[in-house]
Amino acid sequence: MAARVLQRVGKGLKQTTNGLHTNGQVTVLGFGEDSWIKSLFVRKVDPRKDAHSHLLAKKEDNNLYKIQFHNVKPECLDDYNELCAEILPAIHADPEYPCELVGTWNTWYGEQDQAVHLWRYRGGYPALTEVMSKLRQNKEFTDYRKERGKMLLSRRNQLLLEFSFWNEPVPRPGPNIYELRSYQLRPGTMIEWGNYWARAIEFRQQNQEAVGGFFSQIGKLYTVHHLWAYKDLQSRENTRNLAWQHDGWDEVVYYTVPLIQNMESRIMIPMKISPLK
Repeated sequence: MAARVLQRVGKGLKQTTNGLHTNGQVTVLGFGEDSWIKSLFVRKVDPRKDAHSHLLAKKEDNNLYKIQFHNVKPECLDDYNELCAEILPAIHADPEYPCELVGTWNTWYGEQDQAVHLWRYRGGYPALTEVMSKLRQNKEFTDYRKERGKMLLSRRNQLLLEFSFWNEPVPRPGPNIYELRSYQLRPGTMIEWGNYWARAIEFRQQNQEAVGGFFSQIGKLYTVHHLWAYKDLQSRENTRNLAWQHDGWDEVVYYTVPLIQNMESRIMIPMKISPLK
């Protein structure tokens, strides 16, 4: 691009080691603050006074989400599921804990022998802090953590906010399969992603497959998670193909793909205790 621009300066412009020769005079190519050459290489970004999370997240509530990924020893998966069934519903149902179990699954396709849990904290970070403080005093939960630790190979989590243009996840009857599509975006592109998907979500709600859309705040940053529900794999295929019949969907795909560094899809089966069946 720079070469093409320089060529337009005109004939008689000869490059020297110190600058450009024009009619016998040397013009130094400056790279200072106001240099036009510098403008070819430096992208100017308008300053913002709001964090991206304030622009993208819902304003009417203060929900914080935590997603947990537990990689379980293959021989322990059934015992792990039973252990979760004993403890997690009790926390979900106890009004002393300002949190809700949104959904809990085992991965079917994708990473194997994996459990995924999604929690919602109504009240944001103070609610999360309150729950963690109370759980440290809960003997049943501390015993659960010790027993769970014997069954795990690894675990990780992220704290998330929900996009303002997605519906809040609510319990739904089953049976369903769920797809968690995770996108690692290039830093600085979250606003652009949100602008395109604010329109695109209209194309993906006609079959009620859209469950929730989130972006990370703590953990691996610039991560987006889209959660979808389908009756089965064939329903998933049909629904995704139907999106291409809508004017504008191809444009969304065209412009959002370059924003992605990598992406991953998990097909998940709800555990018996999951509110998302």
